[in-house]
Amino acid sequence: MESLEFLLSGFETALTWQNLMYCFIGVTVGMLVGVLPGLGPSAGTAVLIPLTFAMEPMSAIVMLSGIYYGAMYGGTITSVLINTPGEASSVITCLDGHPMAKQGRAGTALGISAIGSFIGGTFAILGLVLVGPPLANMALKFGPPEFFALMLLGMTMVIGLIGKSIIKGMMAAVIGLILALVGLDPVTGIPRFAFGQPYLMDGFDFVVIAMGLFGLSEILISAEQNMKAEKPPKVKGLFPTRAEWSPALKSIGRGTGLGFLIGLIPGTNSVIPPILSYSMEKKIAKDPSRFGKGAIEGVAGPETANNSFCGGALIPLFTLGIPSSPTIAILLGAFIMHGLTPGPTLFKENPDFVWGVIASMFIGNFILLFMNLPMAGLWAKVTLIPFKLLFPIILMVLIAGTYTINNSLWDVGAMLVFGVMGYIFKKVDIPIAPIVLTFVLGALMENALMQSLTIFQGDFLALFRRPLSGTLLVLSIVILLISLVAGFRKKKDFLASDIDM
Repeated sequence: MESLEFLLSGFETALTWQNLMYCFIGVTVGMLVGVLPGLGPSAGTAVLIPLTFAMEPMSAIVMLSGIYYGAMYGGTITSVLINTPGEASSVITCLDGHPMAKQGRAGTALGISAIGSFIGGTFAILGLVLVGPPLANMALKFGPPEFFALMLLGMTMVIGLIGKSIIKGMMAAVIGLILALVGLDPVTGIPRFAFGQPYLMDGFDFVVIAMGLFGLSEILISAEQNMKAEKPPKVKGLFPTRAEWSPALKSIGRGTGLGFLIGLIPGTNSVIPPILSYSMEKKIAKDPSRFGKGAIEGVAGPETANNSFCGGALIPLFTLGIPSSPTIAILLGAFIMHGLTPGPTLFKENPDFVWGVIASMFIGNFILLFMNLPMAGLWAKVTLIPFKLLFPIILMVLIAGTYTINNSLWDVGAMLVFGVMGYIFKKVDIPIAPIVLTFVLGALMENALMQSLTIFQGDFLALFRRPLSGTLLVLSIVILLISLVAGFRKKKDFLASDIDM
């Protein structure tokens, strides 16, 4: 009941005309980001962070959150109509969504996607309302050892779950940690890795790294592919047949639960829930051969899991201050830039802000539902914008936004370097998400570790003697060992098959 009262007060804040406007702008830009191939929520959020510098924290986070979950809706449209996923998590939708479009049922695929996304997103936000405050109260009992162990677990999950190679994942994570060490030592105040450059005394700006690794690298990759969109088919008949409602709603229910639970796990990303949902739907189907040929469950389940994941992923951010995906890490950076510290104290110290943002997500989901059902065909036509016109505009926004952070050309140069680095990493299949996640977690981990060692007078093993921190540290070691063994076996099998050939 207390959460309900806070949520109602949050609606009072979210329904002001300023916050409604920013919510509408956020979800509209998110839809645009999702529809346009080559961007995606991480790049779109990173590119637009500089626009929020002069805004109030509430309005800024409402808009950036809208971009995040709006992009999840937008990516579906191009996946179904022109078989081109607007962002990575919509790739799986192409398998059955586009065959439905070829059968003249594009409207049905988009309709069930919008309904499933709305249901999954709404129930996930309800989960945030119910689970968030109790979890935050429990987290208030955490000390520095527990926070260090929890963040180490999140970092281990990042290395183990992102990327095809555990070695490449570890390389990316180490690069992120090294970047986090640049600047002044938090304990001694001595410069580290600054090489006598005054610009590096404060370390790298998170926005500069995010805009380069996600924004600029995506533009370079997309420009290289010389993408051309086909003309989308007409959209008609937005709702399934009577016989399809039952299996579609069951898929939506399963996708909601699956996406929400995966969102709670640090180190995952929005690509995982749709893949697992599609696999689950295919395994439990009476006729698995329908999948890949236009099965409505192959669209409803993954799209619901995709949007349910968004709400679940916000719980570790709001309650523990730990990002569970690359886009959430960018949102964490936006929180910090606006003087807010996500974590267990956020619900106590800034209740108006927290509940206002949560309420705005309910409103944003309703706006997206109405923007998707009647306007899907219109959104698909956005893909007809020539990329040779679009990419220079995005590049100018990147450069101008980077310069306005500190009015410094040094930041622009650093963004360009990180952009080229991200491009090279993508070409050699090194994941860039662990770099951003470990960069954000690195500074937080260092502070928690130094505080823990101060408490235990330099005895690191004392962290293992505390029940919760010890359990989390052992779990991190086990996950890392399992990932290493699995990676070694995969490499061994590959070499064996190569020799047999």
